[in-house]
This record gives sequence, structure tokens and C-alpha cells, in this order.
Amino acid sequence: MSKLRETDLYPPVRDFLIGQGYDVKSEVSGADVVAMRDDDPDPVIVELKTGMNLTLVQQGVARQALTDWVYLAVPAMRGRKTMTAHVSLCRRLGLGLMTVRPRDGYVEVHVDPGPYTPRQSKPRRGRLLREFQRRVGDPNSGGSVGVKLVTAYRQDALRCAAYLAQHGPARGAVIAKAQEVPRATVIMRDDHYGWFERVERGVYGLTPTGRAALDEFGGVPPATARAAE
Repeated sequence: MSKLRETDLYPPVRDFLIGQGYDVKSEVSGADVVAMRDDDPDPVIVELKTGMNLTLVQQGVARQALTDWVYLAVPAMRGRKTMTAHVSLCRRLGLGLMTVRPRDGYVEVHVDPGPYTPRQSKPRRGRLLREFQRRVGDPNSGGSVGVKLVTAYRQDALRCAAYLAQHGPARGAVIAKAQEVPRATVIMRDDHYGWFERVERGVYGLTPTGRAALDEFGGVPPATARAAE
């Protein structure tokens, strides 16, 4: 199968727009596709690319100086998550997005151009602020990929592990008071990291994985360094 070219996208997009009642012409003043309809003074501009990339987005944004009706057109892509991300980006920029299915030229419009007003999520904002306030210091490096991040929850778990490493099995209430970790019992009971084991009812010990974690993550933030909840 020959490699897909931008010119391969033009006929399906042209025919789609003609079907919507537009007069269509290509390569007009630098724009890949320009469409006009008698009853509408604003042109529709479509920029074609064989893949979603920054150059295409920049071209689309530049065309917004000419008209509010700017679409990006790319081949149909696999992956719902990827498609959702592209639609979200275009919506935020006020761009339209259409895809072309290479095997039969089927054109699908995923979002039309239009003004975008982001809606803030109070629950997500609250989680972000709580995480910021609870986390001690700045244990991570911005831009980290593929590494275990030190969250406020992990810091609390490390405090629990440090106490058990020093004192042996203990009750959650004891650790909660000594290490200022109110949710100590819940953290050890849920055991998301495999660091803890129940010795008897309400009493927890440290697993080999937990001991290794203390070495892996280095120093444990002192209880007195906690931000106020």
C-alpha cells in the first residue's frame, strides 16, 4: 500500500463540502481548501495533514485571522483516548476537526469551530490544593515520566513504614499519634504498595517490600514538617 499523502485527503473533503452546498477550491492564498456558499459571506477553510501535529494546529490558528470557520482534516485514527484528546484541543482553540477514512473516503466531523469557555472542576481543584498542602517539601522533579512519584499519600505510608522499621509491629492508632498520620490504620489496612501485613487484629508489621521502599525513597519527611490539614 502506497504512503498516504495530503492530496489523497482532498477529494473526500471536497466532495463532503460540495454535498453541504459549498463551492470548493484548493490552494487559495496558502489555504489547502476554501469553500464558499452563496448565502454565507464567511469562507470555510480546511487545512489538510496526514497526521495531527503542531504544524497543523499552528496553520489552523493562523487561518482564524481570515474566518471563524477553520477545520483541521486528518486521516481517521485509532484509539478513543487519542481522538478525545485531539477533539478537546481543537475545541479549546476554537477549531473544527474532521477525519477522513482512507479506505472509502468517509468524512466525519468531530467538532465544529466555536468559542470555548473552560469549565473549572471544583472537585479536581480541591484535590489538587489538598495534595499540594499535604505534601511535604518538593520530592519530585517536574516533567518526570515513568518514575514513581512521591505523593502526600506515599509520604504518609513512608512515615508508617519508618515507625514499624524502628519499633516493630504496632497498632494504627499508635502510629497515627506518633507520626501525625491520622489515616495510618486505613493506609496499612488497604496496603496499596504491599508494604504492610496484618500481624493480628489492628496490629500491622512491615514486609520486605516495605523495608526496601524506605531505601528506595530515601529520607522520610518528619511528622512535624506536615502542613496543617
